[in-house]
Amino acid sequence: MRRILIATVWFYFGILLIGPLAYLCTQSFQGGVAVFWDEVTRPEALHGFRLTAVITAIVLVVNVVLGTVTALVLARQQFRGRTLLSGLIDLPFAVSPVIAGFMLVLLFGPDAILGTFFGTLEVKVLFALPAMVLATLFVTFPFVVRELTPLLQAVGTDGEEAARTLGANEWQVFLKVTLPAVRWGMVYGATLTTARAIGEFGAVLVVSGNVLMLTQTATLHIYQSYVDFNYVGAYAVAATLIAVSFVILVLLEVARSRVAAGAA
Repeated sequence: MRRILIATVWFYFGILLIGPLAYLCTQSFQGGVAVFWDEVTRPEALHGFRLTAVITAIVLVVNVVLGTVTALVLARQQFRGRTLLSGLIDLPFAVSPVIAGFMLVLLFGPDAILGTFFGTLEVKVLFALPAMVLATLFVTFPFVVRELTPLLQAVGTDGEEAARTLGANEWQVFLKVTLPAVRWGMVYGATLTTARAIGEFGAVLVVSGNVLMLTQTATLHIYQSYVDFNYVGAYAVAATLIAVSFVILVLLEVARSRVAAGAA
């Protein structure tokens, strides 16, 4: 029975993950290393990589800062509406990214209040970097919060209260006591955020317009290359993103082991 269960798991992963990955890697180098390199260094592909990196960096910084603040509020404060706030944080898990992008279009469209406001300031939100960042923020916001909140609750407030008793201010308490206790949880949440931001497609597609060399991220470049029958180009960029995701996965496992060791 044990062998049957193990074989079933391997079969499941083989069909769902290992097989497609092996096929993708094989197709990426079908024309040789030179063709692969030409595809991933095309101006369109490089622009997609750069734009993805910029969006990911912005989203990572915002999520780490605001996600940490939100987790501290949820773990340390009792207030009216706390349960509602906690439930809203999980909304991106329940809402399709395409719907999230559509909501941003409705909010920042030319006939909407926000769209009119930013239009008078001559600030372009839709089909530009701001909307792409907002869409990615929406789908990635829960990761840092959901990693830090239970960790902060488990750590408790004894160390923080002791530091305050000794005369430490709030910044000193956070930097010297709270942050060291949850740093690997923060790394774990930040790693999840990075991986999700790199692979985001649906919400970004809706709000970006998928304009070549302007608002086309790496995932949108994969989609466009496939639509244009440039299968090798699509496979090559996809394989590159998979390699990056694998590195992130390794970091994720390191962070997870650190969190487990800290909890123990």
